[in-house]
Amino acid sequence: MSNHSGLLAPAAAELRRVAAAAPSLTAPTACAEYDVRGLLNHLLYWGPWLAAAIRHEPYEPPAPSEAEASLVGDDWPKALEAMTDDVLAALAPPEAWTGTITFGGSELPAAVVGDMVLGELVVHAWDLTRASGTQLNCPDETAEVVLAFAAGMGEEARKGGVFGPEVAVPETAPVLHRALGATGRDPYA
Repeated sequence: MSNHSGLLAPAAAELRRVAAAAPSLTAPTACAEYDVRGLLNHLLYWGPWLAAAIRHEPYEPPAPSEAEASLVGDDWPKALEAMTDDVLAALAPPEAWTGTITFGGSELPAAVVGDMVLGELVVHAWDLTRASGTQLNCPDETAEVVLAFAAGMGEEARKGGVFGPEVAVPETAPVLHRALGATGRDPYA
């Protein structure tokens, strides 16, 4: 795997853009278990934990579980920006993409964690486009990385409940659509 850190900042900016366009925090997203508030809470809960893991630093979550956290206040756009900036800063040094990272009780190659972050940014941004009525700007180069990550982690991620059942998407479909299908999302719904 390669260092894809150059793809992260545009993906984070796109996530923030589509999140800000959502008409309300209670609008449904394409991520079935989350409305906008829930999806933002998910990102704000796990993002700092990921940044700490990438830096090999200890981390104490703000609540015992994501469901018990209430991280989306009136200043959520600032909080989302700070969180994405922190994760991007953690992944900025080339050495952040080498070795292994312990996260969630598993030891993973650092490059896999970096690509997982990119996937989270892109896929959850797409989820939010369903609430905001916007289109996701995702270059094919970025979508290719997300597709490769999703295909590589597919079965394991499905077993862990991270991805839903794979959605069949034609090979001729745009790369982003194929990546979404690999994560269990229907790009045509």
